[in-house]
Amino acid sequence: MAELRHSTAAAAARASNSPAKRDSDASSASSPFASTSAARGRDDDGKDAHRSSPLLPHHHHHKQLLPSPLRSLLALDEPRPPTASLSYRILLAVLALLLLAALFSAPSLWSRFNVPYLCQKEGITLHCPQTKEPLSLWENPRAATASWKPCAERRSDEPSDVPPEKETSGYIFIHAEGGLNQQRIAICNAVAIAKIMEATLILPVLKQDQIWKDQTKFEDIFDVDHFINYLKDDVRIVRDIPDWFTEKDELFTSINVVYDRRTVKNIPKYASAQFYIDNVLPRIKEKTIMSIKPFVDRLGYDNVPMEINRLRCRVNYHALKFLPHIEEMADKLATQMRNRTSSGNPYMALHLRYEKGMVGLSFCDFAGTREEKVMMAAYRQKEWPRRFKNGSHLWPLALQKRKEGRCPLEPGEIAVILRALGYTRETQIYVASGQVYGGKNRMAPLRNMFPNLVTKEELASTAEMEHFRKHVTSLAALDFLVCLKSDVFVMTHGGNFAKLIMGARRYSGRHRLKSIKPDKGLMSKSLGDPYLAWASFTEDVVISHQARGGLPEPTFPGYDLWENPLTPCMCRA
Repeated sequence: MAELRHSTAAAAARASNSPAKRDSDASSASSPFASTSAARGRDDDGKDAHRSSPLLPHHHHHKQLLPSPLRSLLALDEPRPPTASLSYRILLAVLALLLLAALFSAPSLWSRFNVPYLCQKEGITLHCPQTKEPLSLWENPRAATASWKPCAERRSDEPSDVPPEKETSGYIFIHAEGGLNQQRIAICNAVAIAKIMEATLILPVLKQDQIWKDQTKFEDIFDVDHFINYLKDDVRIVRDIPDWFTEKDELFTSINVVYDRRTVKNIPKYASAQFYIDNVLPRIKEKTIMSIKPFVDRLGYDNVPMEINRLRCRVNYHALKFLPHIEEMADKLATQMRNRTSSGNPYMALHLRYEKGMVGLSFCDFAGTREEKVMMAAYRQKEWPRRFKNGSHLWPLALQKRKEGRCPLEPGEIAVILRALGYTRETQIYVASGQVYGGKNRMAPLRNMFPNLVTKEELASTAEMEHFRKHVTSLAALDFLVCLKSDVFVMTHGGNFAKLIMGARRYSGRHRLKSIKPDKGLMSKSLGDPYLAWASFTEDVVISHQARGGLPEPTFPGYDLWENPLTPCMCRA
């Protein structure tokens, strides 16, 4: 027994002299709980002081249930030095923050990685993801639009400044060329230059266009009496060439005639008011009656007096009124659009510029079969031989134009953009266009994504449209008015029609409703990326079009009065 006690004491002495034991004792001595634990241990007659200490958590034994790696990470197995304990706490805080960030970002990341690519094509059908319709789909923010009103009309107390008939500088005769909207701009400019030169304006002639092939007269479209009476205090206008003038044929000679003593031919595009005073007015005073050819874009915007631009707005928005039967038919079509599904249903008007002539004139490249491309090349060579040449330079030119956003959007492209903006399959769309190049196959993606797609021919009966088919310009007038009355107007390419609609909606207060002008350059880049996810594309489209909704904008040098009449023709409400 004595030997047993001696061996036990020796083992205890060796244990107390070991480095581990010394480190443990030093750690215990440095602990603020060490003296208390020792005293409690002695008072309890050898009972386990660690188990009876009230300063340690009573649920310490639950920590033993945790996995060994987690106990090691949380420093539960054995006491740590203060510096090590602080490092573990910092690490734990960082891990907790990373976990929270992952939890919050997981839905967004999942939506981006789990969306289909831009669109999936099945034959001629284009399938795109559905998007939720936002609240601001049909309107611009009212706070940004409520402070402007139209103010191009003559003030009631503004006296007439038309000179007496005997003091007129002479007569000017204008050939308004092109389609309806180009002719409309020419009429506005004709009134303006008559005012600049204090001349009498003979009612303009609507010249036959090589594309439209139409023989419509001014009185077939516009209310002549209203036009003359409304402007009587601005410019003197007569219906016909004066009877005393016997050389009427000379006013209708071709522009290709080398010498024509009754025609002014050398007017540059966007000429200033001073140019007319210096170069045209002397000839009018000499010859009494002069014709001006050509007259497309022959008056500038920022190089004429503000009052002249205000007069052009007065002609465009107040003096030029369509005939009553055209206005009535347009109202009927607009009402039918709103009542197709329910009373007061909003509708979109889409101006789709994709006729054969537009595709050819753009000299852009489009998706199509090899046969279509060969036929289009032959068409371009026939219609525009000087631009076509041998065709070898057209491919890089077409690519550059598309990157710069100078190519018309195809029906399938505008369909994808509208879906990205948030317009759903149920959206009612009125299509204003000529015969679409490519026919039903080209229109299929747009019609599949937006089946509620109609034209004026589908809304009205054959008998109702019979009268309007006599004049192509009458059909264009119906499209103009239905687009003007729409809740949202969308253009797919520039041109006088789209510019005049945008400007008229801004001027009349309909800029509170959206007029969308797609960013074709950005869309060309996005639509050409096969790896762009739908969520990213939608975000790009929405953000890039927030400032392209048709709000009035301040003008700038070289601005287009017809698209943005704010500065000269609108004023603070």
